[in-house]
Amino acid sequence: MFAQLGYRQVVNHTENKMRPVIICTKHRGVFFGRTKKSTDAILKSGTVALKDARMAIYWGTSKGMMELAATGPTSKSRISAAADIGLNAVTAVFEVTKAAAEKWDAS
Repeated sequence: MFAQLGYRQVVNHTENKMRPVIICTKHRGVFFGRTKKSTDAILKSGTVALKDARMAIYWGTSKGMMELAATGPTSKSRISAAADIGLNAVTAVFEVTKAAAEKWDAS
């Protein structure tokens, strides 16, 4: 229909792309997973659904939780099995580097 009227349909592919994030919750949970939802939308709603999520049971880092987003889990980290989950009471969203996401996926 749009093409018949001379319009082109523009699709923003970045909105539909799953991106790796670390989510912190009010209950002190730290979770890695993938979502299509923007950081602003997550923080505004306080909720997010994560695909292939893993929980950081023990960080095992020397530079704090943000090291998990920058470089991924270490050999001392304790990471749960993966599952699709929904979270509420979200307090923080961290972008995860490609190298860190690869380590999370391998854990």
